[in-house]
Amino acid sequence: MTRVLLLGGTSEASQLARELAARRVDAIFSYAGRTAAPLPQPLPTRTGGFGGSEGLARFLRAEAISHVVDATHPFAAQMSRNALAACAAAGVPLCAFERAPWTAGPGDDWRHVPDIPAAVAALPESPARVFLAIGRQTLAPFAARPQHHYLLRLVDPPAGPLPLPDVAVVIARGPFTRAADEALLAAHGIGLVVAKNAGGAGARAKLDAARALGLPVILIDRPALPPRRIARTVGEVLDFLAHRADLGV
Repeated sequence: MTRVLLLGGTSEASQLARELAARRVDAIFSYAGRTAAPLPQPLPTRTGGFGGSEGLARFLRAEAISHVVDATHPFAAQMSRNALAACAAAGVPLCAFERAPWTAGPGDDWRHVPDIPAAVAALPESPARVFLAIGRQTLAPFAARPQHHYLLRLVDPPAGPLPLPDVAVVIARGPFTRAADEALLAAHGIGLVVAKNAGGAGARAKLDAARALGLPVILIDRPALPPRRIARTVGEVLDFLAHRADLGV
């Protein structure tokens, strides 16, 4: 019997959820709870953490989960590590539905850095206007460079004061277009973009806009994770789920 836990939060997770619902696959969609108003899904949905890898392993056993698909954000490294450990403990197969990382093309001016502290260190000493396209979870380290003006784009309005002294906030939910992002960067006089290498089409527009405007990009590499099975398409995920199950694929 197939019963799937889909760890979501990305557009790929929503795409897979629609496919599983259309095929009437028994599945649970799980949100981490980072967003106040997450997109509704066509599957039974839970929100919130599991209590680490041990709590997730207990959930897998209690819910008789047969397969886990990790379609979380590429930078949700702790959740992905917990999923690996929990699946190993519970004897449940795991597949990561992961976007391919972005690669630079002609005209791109990208400076790769390994992590957030390295991105802070890579900022110029002289004041700059920076589009800080990294979400709201890892803003505090950039307070070490208070001379810069930061532009943030968030899904939800901030619940309290932000840790940056000179900041402007735009509330918007992707996917975004190159033309709209080019207009956004130009309107705010942005001279530098800082982004995580999340991959995917919906968030790439800011990089294409930076190329069109001749702006440099500090691109933060993905965190390293242990080896795991990776799918790049819905079809590859369905092949994984079809092992020992009849999903009509």
